[in-house]
Amino acid sequence: MALSILFLSACATQETTPIVNEQPPELTDTYAVMADGFKLPLQQWGPVEEPRAVVLALHGFNDYRNAFSTVGPYLAEYGIATYAYDQRGFGATATRGEWAGSERMIEDVKTMAALVRERHPGVPLYVLGESMGGAVTLAASTQADAVDADGIILVAPAVWGRATMGPLKRFALWVGSSLFPRQQVSGRGLNIIPSDNIAMRRALGADPLVIKETRLDAIKGLADLMDIALASAPQLRQRSLILYGERDQIVPKQPTCQMIRTLPDPSEAAWRLALYPQGYHMLTRDLQAEVVLQDIASWILDTESPLPSGLEAPRETRASEFCAGVSRTA
Repeated sequence: MALSILFLSACATQETTPIVNEQPPELTDTYAVMADGFKLPLQQWGPVEEPRAVVLALHGFNDYRNAFSTVGPYLAEYGIATYAYDQRGFGATATRGEWAGSERMIEDVKTMAALVRERHPGVPLYVLGESMGGAVTLAASTQADAVDADGIILVAPAVWGRATMGPLKRFALWVGSSLFPRQQVSGRGLNIIPSDNIAMRRALGADPLVIKETRLDAIKGLADLMDIALASAPQLRQRSLILYGERDQIVPKQPTCQMIRTLPDPSEAAWRLALYPQGYHMLTRDLQAEVVLQDIASWILDTESPLPSGLEAPRETRASEFCAGVSRTA
């Protein structure tokens, strides 16, 4: 998937696009309307009866709501409803291919959570973010006006902030995004494997709503977002489940370990971490996806119970062994 071009991310100033709100947000069965009138295509899955819990799902870079086409039905079997939407600039949105800005995307998830809360009053709400969606979720969960959720699930969160990049990687996009912001690049030929699920990867390649070539200014915007997400880790107080595949070739081990190192002490925050030795970046769509999905469903229904996979990092050591010897730059 095009997220494999993350290695190009480099220095650039963060966007400061003003946010203008003009109307009450609205949630329909097929899309959500934000306060500025922008429409976000929406997909839903859930049990026939009132759900036991609700998940608001955020997809990764260059992907769209269909990323949860297996997650939603699986969670529905446990009585959990799922709402997935196309984030601005992705999927079937009007600005497909254009970076909307970190602040705008963070405000969108807050608005979406409020709308879903309104539709399901009194039902526990969890925000699940994959990769870029994980970065948005992490950032939105640590602000003063944090997203209103009972917990968050970060699946391979995109936290490759500039503090964990080498100088050549930082320099590459600084040049590209400054001189050729609209230039499009792809991850073809990099020999990076996002998942061991070949059939799923082929389907993504044939899906017209999955972005195959990415503008350099969009990659620069993603780097800005990852900076914010990584810097947000020390402020994470929200009840959280963090999932990472040890074979992830998209978001490197170094920035993931940096995020883990800077998370609040376990005695001060209710975060839990699971590491999947056979997992790749696209954990919820890998061949072992059911193992991951079962952990997610179990945690949503009881955030204190042991994960069915048995792959949670021990509370005493967290990921110290996993991160031992890992440098702070990639």
